Amino acid sequence: MTARLYLFDDRRARRWAPFTFTRPAGELLFGAETLRGRAERVLGLECHGHFARTGLIGFDEPDAPPGLALEALPSDEAAVVLSSRVVLAPQPEPLPERPTTLTLQGTAVGWVLPAGSPPLSELWLRDPSAAPPLADTFEISGSILEHPWDLVSKNDDRLVADGNELAWTESNPPGLHRIGDGIVSLAEGATLEPGVHVDLRDGPIRLEAGARVEGPARLTGPLWIGPKSTVFGGAVGSASIGPRCLVRGEVTHAIFLGFVNKAHDGHMGHVLLGRWVNLGAFTTNSDLKNNYKTVRVWTPDGDVDTGEMKVGAFLGDHVKTGIGTLLNTGTVIGAGSNVFGGVMPPKAVPPFSWGAGEELGTHRIEDFLDTAVRVMARRQQTLTPGVERILRDAWDATERRRGE
Repeated sequence: MTARLYLFDDRRARRWAPFTFTRPAGELLFGAETLRGRAERVLGLECHGHFARTGLIGFDEPDAPPGLALEALPSDEAAVVLSSRVVLAPQPEPLPERPTTLTLQGTAVGWVLPAGSPPLSELWLRDPSAAPPLADTFEISGSILEHPWDLVSKNDDRLVADGNELAWTESNPPGLHRIGDGIVSLAEGATLEPGVHVDLRDGPIRLEAGARVEGPARLTGPLWIGPKSTVFGGAVGSASIGPRCLVRGEVTHAIFLGFVNKAHDGHMGHVLLGRWVNLGAFTTNSDLKNNYKTVRVWTPDGDVDTGEMKVGAFLGDHVKTGIGTLLNTGTVIGAGSNVFGGVMPPKAVPPFSWGAGEELGTHRIEDFLDTAVRVMARRQQTLTPGVERILRDAWDATERRRGE
């Protein structure tokens, strides 16, 4: 079909702290693709924008579609509007071109809107089940994510499935030490230096264009290392490492969205790290409680029992930790925060916090933005006007929470 694709954050996705405060959920990495990238590939449609919380209108990250107001949805062109929480599987049948409610496991998750269709309501985006059903219903194939920790707990299976769907081909770099029958796949310009050990018993290992792993290192599949990321050594596995990341030490069951700097030793396990996170040397997190009970995580709606025994930390965009920082199980650190002092911070750190341990003040917005510009320039990136406004608005919106 010929249509424009749009993703929307429903009420649940908008509460995926600390990530959807500064970026649409569709731009979160899961497996070897963002949720948006997977929807584009499976449907064969280009995504033209995100409908998310009002504070994200104007989101203009260079490699992502913009954050739009609902009024920007054109009425004179066909559109597919899909929940950002949907993880699409290959579709056995093409989408219809008539007015259709899209369902997944019987639940409404989007719409096919031919040109001239009536406008959508913001209420329907927040809760698609509240929308009046269209003339037809079409059941799509896939799954739907409920919580941000689902991205981590389900990532291994997603990586294995992505390896099959994306048809990764076998590579044979010299000097590699292999365990298991899985494949190592290198895109053009990717490098695995001699002396690297790869454990392929549980899944494949894929390096995208320009990625590099220096020896000695141990890589464990399933593992995806994004474009121009570098692993300097250590034990890295069961992870999705986004573009332009620097990685050393022990990383397991992790998702790094991109431009993450973990260039020193330290353990990161069962974690989800936003873009532009910088971890000081020996920053280490716990992902298992001493009593082996399930982990509770702070959310905007109160603490939630994840039902998972292994849960690490969730760090929003532009979070920084000082040397020797320790993070407890289930720690949530809001965007723009800087925690340091070698003291464990609280399990719930408000966005744009600054300090050591429980003694947290405010990361002054002008100082924060000045640092962000400097950090991004080191990777030949710029802080766009739209993202800067989003960060300023987020700082204003969380002032009261920091005071508490």
